[in-house]
Amino acid sequence: QVQLVESGGGLVQAGDSLRLSCAASGRTFSRYAMGWFRQAPGKEREFVAALSRSGGSTGYADSVKGRFTISRDNAKNTMILQMNSLKPEDTAVYYCAAGTTAYYGGSNENNYGYWGQGTQVTVSS
Repeated sequence: QVQLVESGGGLVQAGDSLRLSCAASGRTFSRYAMGWFRQAPGKEREFVAALSRSGGSTGYADSVKGRFTISRDNAKNTMILQMNSLKPEDTAVYYCAAGTTAYYGGSNENNYGYWGQGTQVTVSS
């Protein structure tokens, strides 16, 4: 079992950058495919980015491709989401997710059995 804690959210202006971190407990972080999802007010949770167990495979939602970068450091049990050129439509609660059912979880929430509590990102225009 793994526990996930997100950090790094905040209030920024359009065009700014933020760096979200997801810290995982335990000594088997490399066994987990990882992902970021987000939920805006009044909307369903949506996929943002995903990363395979080794970090060699990545995937992004079209809305963030070219602006966001997902990465992981298995030695530090940490996953990062670097968000550049933020837009007001990026405003949401961002969730870190982990799963062991697949080497790469992708956008399918069913591949992730563990979720963090979320961190708020607010982008003003």
